[in-house]
Amino acid sequence: MSPAPAGDSERPLPWVLLEQLRPRQWTKNAAVLAPLLFARSVFAGDSAWRAVLAGVAFSLAASGVYVLNDWLDREKDRLHPEKRHRPIAAGRVGPGLAAALLGACWGGAAALSLHLGTAFSGVLGGYVAMQVLYSSWLKHQVLVDVLVIAIGFVLRVVAGAVAISVPVSNWLYLCTLLLALFLGFAKRRAELGVLEGDAGAHRANLGEYSVALLDQLISVTAACCILAYGLYTVSPDTVRHVGSDDLKFTVPFVVHGIFRYLYLVHRRGLGGSPEKVLLTDVPMGVTVLGFVSLAVGVLYGVRR
Repeated sequence: MSPAPAGDSERPLPWVLLEQLRPRQWTKNAAVLAPLLFARSVFAGDSAWRAVLAGVAFSLAASGVYVLNDWLDREKDRLHPEKRHRPIAAGRVGPGLAAALLGACWGGAAALSLHLGTAFSGVLGGYVAMQVLYSSWLKHQVLVDVLVIAIGFVLRVVAGAVAISVPVSNWLYLCTLLLALFLGFAKRRAELGVLEGDAGAHRANLGEYSVALLDQLISVTAACCILAYGLYTVSPDTVRHVGSDDLKFTVPFVVHGIFRYLYLVHRRGLGGSPEKVLLTDVPMGVTVLGFVSLAVGVLYGVRR
């Protein structure tokens, strides 16, 4: 086992374990809350509480998947300039500790899912099963790897809807899928930039991608995402549900968010960690905050 990089061995164990759970990536599970917001159910009974519990359950389940994935990829991660610092790859978390951490995460997720009902348990179980298959096989299949990541986001939205017993809008399903594909292809492009000629050695299917191909896929999914969301805001069903067509005023925030992300990918070399962009890029944070604030105002404001 390779020694831990300098500085890692000085960190206390609780901090190392927390780092292994990748708490920064829990921001992805905000997708679980989307049905709560867009179904206008924030103040409906205990819906908000159930949605939060669903988000926690998905965060625990995802952290367990990260532990499994990092253990399976520990040798290849040691060749990656960034991933080699992960606790398992760095040798700070051994097999026994990794197994205990995995059991704690999935045990906690299972307990919460049982509280949220059989349907939610089924969706969460399907998500975990798909992620295990992804970690062991699907992530090595070109294009399928990104599609599986996108389906994972769709399952988060479905789980959020099931947890509070509201139907999933077809538009929400489509927008989530397209946005997740956009982010997934941007992530692959960033990985190619970081690894350069060693991409195929790190993961075989990365060698099947090219910057030109990924730029095309990113452009297509970005355009489709903006179009799908724009059509959603003015569709008759949405106008009827909201009580006005005012949701269309959130479209500029979506457009700027997509364009800002493209700028960060092409000019700043970012995109490998969407959650890092969200938490560290001020313009992106302001855009997301503006979108959420306006959407809440439209959905929960005084009807015209």
